[in-house]
Amino acid sequence: MQQTLVILVVGLSPALVGDHTPNLARLSRRGGLRPLTAITPAVTCAAQSTLLTGELPTEHGIVANGWYFRDLSEVWLWRQSNKLVAGEKIWEAGKARDADFTCAKMFWWYNMYSSADWSATPRPMYPADGRKIPDHYAYPPELHDELDGKFGQFPLFKFWGPAADITSSKWISDATRHVMDTRSPTLTLTYLPHLDYNLQRLGPDLDHPDIQLDLQQIDELCGELIDAADKQGQNIVVVSEYGITPVTDAIHINRALREAGLLRVRVENEREQFDAGASDAFAIADHQIAHVYVNNPDCLEQTRKLLLQMDGVEHVLDDNSKKQWGLDHPRSGELVAISTADRWFSYYYWLDDERAPDYARTVDIHRKPGYDPVELFVDPEIKLPMAAIGSRLIRKKLGFRTLLDVISLKDTTLVKGSHGRPTDDPDHGPLVISSRAELLPDGPVDSVDFKDLVLTHVFGR
Repeated sequence: MQQTLVILVVGLSPALVGDHTPNLARLSRRGGLRPLTAITPAVTCAAQSTLLTGELPTEHGIVANGWYFRDLSEVWLWRQSNKLVAGEKIWEAGKARDADFTCAKMFWWYNMYSSADWSATPRPMYPADGRKIPDHYAYPPELHDELDGKFGQFPLFKFWGPAADITSSKWISDATRHVMDTRSPTLTLTYLPHLDYNLQRLGPDLDHPDIQLDLQQIDELCGELIDAADKQGQNIVVVSEYGITPVTDAIHINRALREAGLLRVRVENEREQFDAGASDAFAIADHQIAHVYVNNPDCLEQTRKLLLQMDGVEHVLDDNSKKQWGLDHPRSGELVAISTADRWFSYYYWLDDERAPDYARTVDIHRKPGYDPVELFVDPEIKLPMAAIGSRLIRKKLGFRTLLDVISLKDTTLVKGSHGRPTDDPDHGPLVISSRAELLPDGPVDSVDFKDLVLTHVFGR
C-alpha cells in the first residue's frame, strides 16, 4: 500500500490555480490537473458523500445539506452521523482490500460514528443556559484532548459566520499534520474551507485583492501539507466539491409559496414560526437548489406551475427528471427547483421583517429551515459592528440571555457567489490535482469515479 493524502480545498477551480497558488500550481505541473464533473446538488454534504462512496444521491441518500424528515415533520440540516450515508465508504473499501489499511478523516462531513480509524469534526457544546461554546468531536475520544492541548480550542466562530477566516483552516491543517506524524494513516482525508467564505462574500473575482490574499493563504497551508506528505513519501490528491459562480440576488421561493397559500406559519410571541407539517408545500433552500416538499398531493401541479413561473428558476424536476439528475431518493422533495447560474434560493418565508423569527438575525445553521449565506456578513446597517458584537458577547458572559442578532434581513444582494447547480464552464467548476499524472484519466474526472481514483493511488492499478 502507498500512503496517500487527500486535501479538499473548498471552492478551488482550475481558473484559481496559478500565480497566487504557487504550491498548488507546482503540484499540478509535477503531476496533473483535471476538471471534476460535479453532481447535482454541488453542495458540501451531497458532494462529499459521492466522493467517498462513488454513488449518486439516488444511492447514498444525501440529497442536500439537509432535508425534511417526514416522520418527524421537521427540517434538519447539517446532521453529523455517518450512519445517514448509505453505500460503502472509501475506508471500508480499503480495509476490504487489506486489513492493515487505516484512514484518518479530518473534518470531512458526516464524521461522527463512522468506521474510520481517526476522525475530528466541529461539534459545539450547548450548555443548558443557552450558550454555544466552540468545540470539536474526535474519535478515539483521547484524540480530542490531545488536539486541544496542542492547538487550543477549535476556533468554531472562525469556521462559519461573519468572522470566518483562515484561522479554522489553519487549525485543521495543523491537526491533520499532527495525526499524520503520530498515527501514520494509510489514507488521510483533510478539509480546508477557507476559500468558500470570500468566494461567497465577494464572488470568484480573481482581480479582487482579498481573493488573491485568500488564495495565497490557502496555498500556504496546502504547501505545508504537501511538504509533510512528500517527506513521508506519500501520494497527494487535491480535490474540490464545487466551483463558485457570480450571483446577483436571491429567489424568495418560500415567500412565493406562502403568498399562494401553500406554506403555513404559526405565531409564537408575535413572531412567525415556519410550520412544515401544516404546510401543503414548502421549500428547503440550499444554495442554488431547493427541495420542494408537497405534503398535499392535490397541490402538486399548482406548486409545479408556480415554480416554473418564478424568475430565476431554470429547472423544476419531477419524479422522472429526478432520476436523470441522480436525485431519485425518498429524502428528495416531490419537486426540486434549480436556479439559473446568477441566482440562489433564500429560505425566507415571512412577509414582514418585524415578524421574522428571532433566529433569523443570528448565525444559526440548525434552526433555519434552509441555508443562509447572509450569515457571512454583519448587517451593514449596524454603524459600529465590533462594538455591537462585543457588547452582546459581554452580556452573554455575564449570564444575561441575549441574541447575537447582527445578521441582515434586508439585503440578499450582499451575497456575490454561490453554487449547487452544475457550472456552465468547467474552468470554474471543481477539480482534481494529483501528484501521479499517470493515474489520472485523459479527460475530466467524474465525481462517482473519485473513490476508485484515490484507491488506485493507494493500491495501484
